[in-house]
Amino acid sequence: MVYLWATLLVIWNLAGLLLVLIGLPGVWIMVVTTSLVAWWQWDEGMFSVWTLAAILALAVLGEVVEFLGGAAGSRRAGGSPWGVAGGVVGCVVGGIVGTFAIPIPLIGTLIGACVGGGLGTWLAEMAAGQKMDVAVRSGLGGGVGRLVGTLAKLAVGVVVWAIIAVAAYWP
Repeated sequence: MVYLWATLLVIWNLAGLLLVLIGLPGVWIMVVTTSLVAWWQWDEGMFSVWTLAAILALAVLGEVVEFLGGAAGSRRAGGSPWGVAGGVVGCVVGGIVGTFAIPIPLIGTLIGACVGGGLGTWLAEMAAGQKMDVAVRSGLGGGVGRLVGTLAKLAVGVVVWAIIAVAAYWP
């Protein structure tokens, strides 16, 4: 029965990993779900405290890297905190739209998230009263920064998923 739960957890966490591409907290879904399974199956020894601590630390690292990527791209291009906030909202909306508008699995979502992040940054900068050239530069920086941040968080998420997958079957 433990292997059934391990298999379901690994599949569920793979779905959580895909959520990272649209700016949703997929890594945190993996951490919470794995922690719940670990608590529920504690007598079976499915996960150690060290495994749970490692995936928690990696999830925090992934969030920091993603945020800094998008924020640094916008700020380096002259953006304001309004642009950073607009980029976060634009990333989520763009990721959802890109998933359906560009029906190539994962690629459409990533492209949509980056374009949405750039457009969200640009719109927020324009709403904050920035000049067009500053807002455009900030939007481009936000889009590129979002791409770098999302790919870095996805890489961290893959590592988290692999740790969970190995630990689920090999205590």
